[in-house]
Amino acid sequence: MNLFIFGLGFSAGYFAAHRIAHGDHVGGTVRTREKAARLSAQSIAAHVFGPEGRDSAIDAALEACDALLISVPPGLSGDPVLAAYGPRIAAAPNLRWIGYLSTIGVYGDHGGAWVDEQTPATPTNARSIERAEAEQAWLAFGAQHNIAVQVFRLAGIYGPGRNQLAQLANGTAKRIVKPGQVFNRIHVEDIARVLDAALARPRAGAIYNVADNEPAPAQDVVAYAAQLCGLTPPPEIALDDAGLTGMARSFYAENKRARNDLLRTELGVTLAYPTYREGLRALRAAGEGPR
Repeated sequence: MNLFIFGLGFSAGYFAAHRIAHGDHVGGTVRTREKAARLSAQSIAAHVFGPEGRDSAIDAALEACDALLISVPPGLSGDPVLAAYGPRIAAAPNLRWIGYLSTIGVYGDHGGAWVDEQTPATPTNARSIERAEAEQAWLAFGAQHNIAVQVFRLAGIYGPGRNQLAQLANGTAKRIVKPGQVFNRIHVEDIARVLDAALARPRAGAIYNVADNEPAPAQDVVAYAAQLCGLTPPPEIALDDAGLTGMARSFYAENKRARNDLLRTELGVTLAYPTYREGLRALRAAGEGPR
């Protein structure tokens, strides 16, 4: 399979390496020539799409691709990939699947209640409003051009090098407490599992919550990570005393529990890390965290 990915960041980059290991040809975009050179050395045909310009080779890559994954955030003017490459994508002769990586942030705040894919999107901040609009734009594009588009609403992503164990190691871990607050999470390997399953079963217009089985308070996850390392956990800090940036604090303004039933019932996915405990144990076993 020829897979092309707009936005080779943390989760999409992991998926790219995963598909290459299974024999696929994978290309994609990054924002700088430096990163493009680094990924090309790892067998990912990387092209620049961003502040440093636009690589003309992207057109040829789209012409050859069978599947397309979008992991580039939208902006005030809409989805940049659709704006720049919509006609090229529509004309790609072999393209049968488009995946769009979104966020459960599109649901807005539900006071800790459960949400599923049937819950209306009611985003409250500008970033999530833009995401919800981009979702609809891609779904409409798929319907117009008879291409199976699927939307994946991701929970908070963690994995190698990006987790509470790594925060303990570099001294940035905090146990921030806001009573009643929970967060949804997903290990990057499980994102790859979901995308694999969706590629095999491309239902046009499908939307999936990509989250693990147990939304949990942030302070509990940090405490568990410390326990795995044999450390006393950092002291609890009230949200108002945590000194968070406006961006970081905005995540605490919304509280919900995302159901993932559709992953299991429709896609047949078994999560490798159904809760943060399994995920952190595996990361610790792989050497993550303080030595």
